[in-house]
Amino acid sequence: MAPPGPILRMRGIGKRFPGVKALDGVDFRLLPGEVHALMGENGAGKSTLIKVLTGVYDIDDGEMELEGRPAAFSSPLAAQQAGISTVYQEVNLCPNLSVAENIFIGREPRRLGHIRWKRMRHRAGELLHRLDLDLDVSAALSTYSLAVQQMVAIARAVDVEAKVLVLDEPTSSLDAGEVAQLFRVMRRLKEQGIAILFVSHFLDQVYEIADRMTILRNGRLVGEYLTSELSQVELVGKMIGRELADLERLEGRPLARETGPLVEARDLGRAGAIEPFTLTIHEGEVVGLAGLLGSGRTELARLLFGADHAGTGSLRIAGEAANLRTPRAAIHRNLAFCSENRREEGLVPDLTVRENIVLALQAARGWTRPLPRRRQDELVAKYISALNIRPADPEQLVQNLSGGNQQKVLLARWLILEPRLLILDEPTRGIDVGAKAEIQRLVAELSDGGMAVLFISAELEEVLRLSHKVGVLRDRRLVAEVDNDEGLTSEVLTETIASGAAS
Repeated sequence: MAPPGPILRMRGIGKRFPGVKALDGVDFRLLPGEVHALMGENGAGKSTLIKVLTGVYDIDDGEMELEGRPAAFSSPLAAQQAGISTVYQEVNLCPNLSVAENIFIGREPRRLGHIRWKRMRHRAGELLHRLDLDLDVSAALSTYSLAVQQMVAIARAVDVEAKVLVLDEPTSSLDAGEVAQLFRVMRRLKEQGIAILFVSHFLDQVYEIADRMTILRNGRLVGEYLTSELSQVELVGKMIGRELADLERLEGRPLARETGPLVEARDLGRAGAIEPFTLTIHEGEVVGLAGLLGSGRTELARLLFGADHAGTGSLRIAGEAANLRTPRAAIHRNLAFCSENRREEGLVPDLTVRENIVLALQAARGWTRPLPRRRQDELVAKYISALNIRPADPEQLVQNLSGGNQQKVLLARWLILEPRLLILDEPTRGIDVGAKAEIQRLVAELSDGGMAVLFISAELEEVLRLSHKVGVLRDRRLVAEVDNDEGLTSEVLTETIASGAAS
């Protein structure tokens, strides 16, 4: 029997913005009953292709077919009515409403103008049962985890008679168990003949769930491949278009120099946030923090930076007692902090790249001493080049940049201040492998140049690749501090996290 024809086909797709050709002659096809991964670095054109597909953007060049018939959508609603539904990384539902209400919002079963609540709850239960989900559909959506909320969003998308389901970074905030639950639902949808377009930066997940993949680079098609026939090394090479040496383990890095302590925390703690801990960071040293979500990694970093005020203990910086009651006080002590929540606690989306980069420097100078525009331009040009921020337009709104380039802008803001300690909280989360490699290399270079770095990451291999020593947290306690020598592996770290003690 011949394989089924594509349910979706895009040919020669082009999309232009002022000064940028985001898509250039891209072909894409999607078969019924498959999971198809769309791969590429941030800025490769993945989001633009999805927005063209779902009616957010008009097509400038090329054509699209759905079920063999020409298709063009003037809006996301038009795409949804045609059978193309999208579930984004940020769940776009109403947490104050019930599960059933979220599934049928705007489509509630009615009689004589009144909502048939019992009928709606029954239909919601049946729909979730088909996806192997057992939920109380009358409970408020906010009472469930983010993973379950993702499932509810998928259930809603499927119930509007979706033929194509687009899942854009659905696993970025999920733990391993929640990812497994999502994948069970995706496999059930495959069995029902639904075509799934899957976008993720987690390569292991792509290889676990995807049947085929299409790779984009710089707005152009690299190729379409069966997942089983393309190794991860080959995939990364096609995505970044350069040698893979950048992604190899940073072997042979010099150990941190024997210098006096830069930061000394003694029994520092905050009730309800993190138990008292003792930690020393030397100049030129990268200290990694490992632990599960909620283990206290971010809380530790916020205490060191003065974003939260310590209730116990003491802090010394360069040998002097320091009482950091505010981040401003930390900045004056040459400390810098890149938050994991770059959208809400880092970048100002309505400002330009230039304005975001010079923000901390201007704040340190005070608003009565404005930084001359010529000096702004010099500094911004230097760091756009040094960090390879794309597009290299300082007047571009930062909200229009990809996630990886937004992270680089945030790094540039703090590097301008030339801090002695740089605190990085999940700096590579949600960005592509190329940008991740660049940031990892930058951390190593800063350390080699004498800057101390506190590096937080959920990826143990990344922590091992960069750190001179690793602090392990569990249940909001610093339970171990281990040197990163040849005997330290991700398995050893995992065992330490699980047991709460160094092995």
